[in-house]
Amino acid sequence: MKKKIWIFNHYATKMFDEKAGRHFWFAEYLKKKGYEPIIFCASTIHNSHKRIRIESNYKIEEKNGIPFVIIKTPDYKGNGKQRIINMLSFYKNIIPISKEYARLNGKPDLILASSVHPLTLVAGIKLSKEFKVSCISEVRDLWPETLVAYGSISPNSLIAKFLYMGEKWIYKNSDKIIFTMPGGIDYIKGKSWDLESGGPINLKKVKYINNGVDLESFNFLKEHNKIDDEDIKNQNIFKVIYTGSISKANNVKKLVDIAKYLSDKNENHVKILIFGEGLQKKVLEEYCLKNNLQNIVFKGHVDKKYIPFILSKSNLNIFHFEQNSLKKYGASLNKMFEYFASRKPVLSDCEFGYDLIKKHNCGTVIDNGTVEQLATEVLRISKLSQIEYESYCDNAYNLAKSYDFKLLTDKLEGLFEYKNI
Repeated sequence: MKKKIWIFNHYATKMFDEKAGRHFWFAEYLKKKGYEPIIFCASTIHNSHKRIRIESNYKIEEKNGIPFVIIKTPDYKGNGKQRIINMLSFYKNIIPISKEYARLNGKPDLILASSVHPLTLVAGIKLSKEFKVSCISEVRDLWPETLVAYGSISPNSLIAKFLYMGEKWIYKNSDKIIFTMPGGIDYIKGKSWDLESGGPINLKKVKYINNGVDLESFNFLKEHNKIDDEDIKNQNIFKVIYTGSISKANNVKKLVDIAKYLSDKNENHVKILIFGEGLQKKVLEEYCLKNNLQNIVFKGHVDKKYIPFILSKSNLNIFHFEQNSLKKYGASLNKMFEYFASRKPVLSDCEFGYDLIKKHNCGTVIDNGTVEQLATEVLRISKLSQIEYESYCDNAYNLAKSYDFKLLTDKLEGLFEYKNI
């Protein structure tokens, strides 16, 4: 019989909507391998006004033959009290709904419970004990470490201590732990939670599977979803492309400052193209207009299906990340792997632990780089010889191939264990 793999991800609703993303691709490739994956998610879509309408407590819908159990949760905006209520609602409802689903469709053979928030992992562990199956806890965000790093809570506060206790309980009670960032073991050792330090966690059960890219899907979208854009088509400019949110946290103003620096130097062969929306977009556009910057254009929102084509037509993809203490554990950002898949060099202003760009020589990393440093590096790359430039491109695409979801699913499958009870 097919092994039933239950995947818990509160935020997989976006994957249901877009037919793409980490657990959607895991499910697709597991299905091809003969498994029966089922994804459990919330009815709300994070950072979106869209939601899945549900009349009762949950409903089941399929995408590409993959069942999604969509659990009714209350709407919220931002990261305040309503979002916490949304998380608590998902946790409260997923346990009885999972039991009902198991009664009607059979229990799982294994549960993969994925954060962002830790309550999903708690639910996965509790249900695995109820069903007497293994639970793999997947950590995509370090909670509460992320909250501490961004200054949302104090590391010595009661809430932080409580959350750290809960985090340690999760790691102790999981059959396997997957970190999407390569420094997961470093993190546990730093907390002295490993067996050698007198803690309860056996590091042999701690594994690493980063995010990645479904190259088959990426290349299909690149060929079948093109946009008609004069800047994209222009062969006479060196196109520097950024895709993502335009907010204070993303500091897109730095890209505007790079454009101004290049404009002041009369380096008019370089043009920066910004694809995305956000609260800072209007302010930055007004600044560019006031300073008569012709070498940077805000293109606005584009559907995700066009991103592969856009990135593939760049000459350099630029990657920006806010500096904080989490970077030492490594990066696991989806956008980074899309950049690699586009077969173009990457310029990053943040050096992560286990830095992939630096290690595989597929671009340049200038940690916390100044505007002048980054602009100078853009110019250097724009004037490389064809051989030097193609070397960066080849390295980027080869790196993308090693993080293709076909291979990542093989790694995931290698962690499956079944309890004979």
